[in-house]
Amino acid sequence: MTGPHVDRTQDCSVLAVDLGGTKITVGAVHPDGTVTGKRTIPTGAERGPEAILADLVSLLGCLHAEVPDAVLIGIGSAGVVGPSDGSILSATDAIPGWAGTPLATHVTDRMGLPAYALNDVHAHALGEARRGAGDGRASMLMVAVGTGVGGGFVQDGQVLVGHRAVAGHVGHIPVPEAAGLPCTCGRSGHLEALASGPATRAAYLRAGGELGDTEDTREVVRRAEAGEQLALEVLTTGARAVGRSIGALVNVLDPEIVVLSGGMAGAGELWWQAVHEGVALEAMDRVAGTAVVPATAGADAALLGAADFSRDRARTESIHADHTDA
Repeated sequence: MTGPHVDRTQDCSVLAVDLGGTKITVGAVHPDGTVTGKRTIPTGAERGPEAILADLVSLLGCLHAEVPDAVLIGIGSAGVVGPSDGSILSATDAIPGWAGTPLATHVTDRMGLPAYALNDVHAHALGEARRGAGDGRASMLMVAVGTGVGGGFVQDGQVLVGHRAVAGHVGHIPVPEAAGLPCTCGRSGHLEALASGPATRAAYLRAGGELGDTEDTREVVRRAEAGEQLALEVLTTGARAVGRSIGALVNVLDPEIVVLSGGMAGAGELWWQAVHEGVALEAMDRVAGTAVVPATAGADAALLGAADFSRDRARTESIHADHTDA
């Protein structure tokens, strides 16, 4: 019989990663929730997984030199992430060839520290639930409306990933307003094809609006706020569909609170008013009063969630090892 394992994970600093199709951000998350040493680089997704992994390990190496007392690595990554081994089970073309990448194992081998990975939106939801607007709540549904539309459901401090690790794909709920519109998942008629930031801009152009060279959806928002009827109709149609989808999910999940994040959640009062109208159309009377509020954990939410996830996994493994040795 060996002696008990010493669990150093709960009060440790963690090297945390937020890896998406556009950029990679790393930072050291300390036990009090502060984040230091943040640095961000473009993902360069078109270069393929090997180049991305090499950049990631280089970033983590520099960060670890600054925070040598970190003993874990937590990664929030684009794609469907295997809950047991942190591998990428499937992914969109946002990172070509990303599916099949042994992400956590590769980082563990190169860094010599235990690494744990989960989906980036799941990491975001966990960070928001524990250190943001969901703090102290028994359950929280987060919906992120930005470049895409994603989500996560957190119950008793644990993000629920589902049997096949795909839980939270809120953007792929069918909505009538998106009928016929192609979705990033390869199907059509889904919420993401109507209400994401790029989809809102595309809807404005389809309706006859002109934006010149700007690719910024904020111009549509600005025009709606200035009273342009076309921009207002496009903005509120998408936002109301988001709200209706949330209302339906509230009927199914009955969360204590709903938190909205992502770029479109910063689109202003017109967008939020339409979201609340949509929720009211669908939410059953018993859950109609569920609070729907903005996220508060900020840009570091996914880093915070990835760090907490790694601590949880390391603690679970430590407890299991103690029981096995006994």
